[in-house]
Amino acid sequence: MNKNLQIKLSKISDTFDEVQKQLSSPELTNEDRVSLSKKFSSLEQIITKKNEVKKIEDSITDTEELLNEEEDDELVELAKEDIENLKKNLEIENNNLKKLLIPKDKDDERNAIVEIRAGTGGDEAALFSMVLLRMYQKYGEIKKWKYEVLSFQETNIGGCKEAILSFSGKNVFSSLKYESGVHRVQRVPQTETQGRIHTSASTVAVLPMVEELETEIDQKDLRIDTFRSQGAGGQHVNTTDSAVRITHIPTNTVASCQDEKSQHKNKAKAMKILISRIYEKQKKEKEEALANKRKSLVGSGDRSEKIRSYNYPQGRITDHRINLTLYKLEDVISGNALNEIIEPLKEADIEEKLKDLA
Repeated sequence: MNKNLQIKLSKISDTFDEVQKQLSSPELTNEDRVSLSKKFSSLEQIITKKNEVKKIEDSITDTEELLNEEEDDELVELAKEDIENLKKNLEIENNNLKKLLIPKDKDDERNAIVEIRAGTGGDEAALFSMVLLRMYQKYGEIKKWKYEVLSFQETNIGGCKEAILSFSGKNVFSSLKYESGVHRVQRVPQTETQGRIHTSASTVAVLPMVEELETEIDQKDLRIDTFRSQGAGGQHVNTTDSAVRITHIPTNTVASCQDEKSQHKNKAKAMKILISRIYEKQKKEKEEALANKRKSLVGSGDRSEKIRSYNYPQGRITDHRINLTLYKLEDVISGNALNEIIEPLKEADIEEKLKDLA
């Protein structure tokens, strides 16, 4: 273990002892006790793993001493075998310890807003956006998450021009954040009469859902416009101005909603989307301000990056960030096998972050 890691672990041990003392204080408020208990639980995992590593290191030292003193050939071989196994185990547990030391993304436990937009490819892109929409809905059901359609714009042929959904449940953002980017599809469109393969794309953006910002939004900074809801083809579907568009003037961030008949409900949904968009923009600005921060290829969340291709003729799906190819396209777009892409992405993200701790 390198010196920097040892120093870091020493500081964590001191913090753990201090938190333990604070928790025994009878003067703690319930709010402080909940906060400290959460911190204690997180630190305890690291301390437990650190002790496990120390125990293996001590076993290696003891066995090596025994090896130096032992003269029986058979026992020497057994000792060598034990040392080899202990060293393998030490490498695994050291790696597990490092994973616990990776700074937690505070957004990982949040719920998420998923925005899907048809990109290049016209009607075919909109039809593929509908495929992605259903894939995420099904994946959410498998994960036992709750989802709500915040906004949905359908095309004349049953495609999805734009959809915005919220997902609520356990560690939603930590899984869905890897879906941000450009999803490219190669297939013969339903509208193609000569059987030619077309390429089109849809863009997915995943935002952590936040209830409120660190800096409260001043109502004077909001411009709220109302208009009549429009359906597929642009025709008005409502005789009242129930649709709402909210603009946050300082950041030029816009969110709109027209799905509900009630202007009040549309405003509430649009506000939920707006707050998450402002939060994401502020988060990106903070990350870019850290000049020495190494950008993660896997978890960057860059919505302009081409992340995945769906090749229908070959039944193949490829994630370009980790060069992962699966020949189970139908299983993935049904939501059943999406985890077989998300989990390797999580692992790749962890591996990248472990390099910073090496």
